[in-house]
Amino acid sequence: MVSLKQIVYALAVEKALHFKKAADACHVSQSTLSTAIHELEKHLGTVIFERNNKHVFVTEEGRLLLDKARKIKLEVDELMTLAQTNKAPLARPMKIGVIPTIGPFLLPKVLPEVRKQYPDFRLKIIEDQSHVLADMLRQGDLDAAILALPYQIEGLMAFDFWQEDFYWVSHKEECCTDFEEISSEQFEMNKLMLLKDGHCLKEHALSACKLSNEQKDTSFDSTSLHTLIQMVVVKMGTTLVPQMALDQLVKGESDLVAIHLNEPGPHRTISLVVRPNYVRTSDITILQKLFNQELRKSCAMSFCNI
Repeated sequence: MVSLKQIVYALAVEKALHFKKAADACHVSQSTLSTAIHELEKHLGTVIFERNNKHVFVTEEGRLLLDKARKIKLEVDELMTLAQTNKAPLARPMKIGVIPTIGPFLLPKVLPEVRKQYPDFRLKIIEDQSHVLADMLRQGDLDAAILALPYQIEGLMAFDFWQEDFYWVSHKEECCTDFEEISSEQFEMNKLMLLKDGHCLKEHALSACKLSNEQKDTSFDSTSLHTLIQMVVVKMGTTLVPQMALDQLVKGESDLVAIHLNEPGPHRTISLVVRPNYVRTSDITILQKLFNQELRKSCAMSFCNI
């Protein structure tokens, strides 16, 4: 009979494509893992993995079996979680993914209060791009992901907790207006620097400015908002920054000016995204409320007044 342990080991091998690395990830010896995989293949009557001294490959039939095995493991995980739902709020560990254009600016604002109210809550943060986190979430490798919408999240459910606009950031000597707001038609698009392709913040910024990716070409691509700001400091161009990041990126730079982008908003919505059948939605709603509460406080004290 197929065991859950064999399923876990097989999924680990699929992920690592290496028996030793998979064994280390499962905290067992390589011989223990190899024996379990051999017994699984023998019981199913098919070869899941082709292996030699250098490589491990998943067979075509093995891939189909592993897809089913992944769903079984996810159901078992959620069964175990369901058995714990009567425990106190945020009593169980949680693994949450967050995108780089949110994590450094959101987490310092909200996590101290989460820890204050729920000191025993254990949280693991995974930072990556939206498509990676969405895939991890669907496969059951994450409990939730903090994403910026709009974004394609078919098959998932969003708990919105924040909406915000963009601010145009320029060097004071390069600034073309003294207004408190600016439209996309008022600044030079050829000087606008944005994140490289693959970051949803770029798509949101282009959408706010009513531009397509083909219409906006740049000689400078970055994976970091901090890098873009430093390029603005040395007068290499301008950029767009979400409201949440203003206090960290702009407040300490006396040579910079941040002006609200006067285009229909909100320009992006920040959400906790989960699977539709996720059983710990009560914990998600607690985080949703806390995140909103702490962002409102931060807004009142800091970045809304920049």
